[in-house]
Amino acid sequence: MNALVKNISIIIFLFSITVSAQEKIWLDQNLNKTDQLNSVYYKFSQEDPQKLLYFYKSSKMYRKISYSNNMLIANFSEFYETGSLKVSGKFENELEEGFWKIYYENGKIKERGRYKKGKKVGVWKTFYKNF
Repeated sequence: MNALVKNISIIIFLFSITVSAQEKIWLDQNLNKTDQLNSVYYKFSQEDPQKLLYFYKSSKMYRKISYSNNMLIANFSEFYETGSLKVSGKFENELEEGFWKIYYENGKIKERGRYKKGKKVGVWKTFYKNF
């Protein structure tokens, strides 16, 4: 009886792993669906509706978009393949909004400024890589 319970538990465990397995969707440089040979990035088919993750072919994080308020507001982060943050900001109603920063690969700020309804507004500051 004890062996039967163990076997059933193993079968249920293996079945749950198979069901929860996610398929990779291969993407080109414009994030359009393609085959693995021509891909630059990938994402998984079954994602959390509150979070959208893209990866480089090397499995390092490329882009992370976290949604809230019924997907009208999204925090946006993009990364270099080294793992350093490249861009950070926020979207509202699918348009850039608020304060955005763009970074050099060494982690120093390259540019920073504000967006309003998808358009750059005010003064945008650009910084030299050496400073």
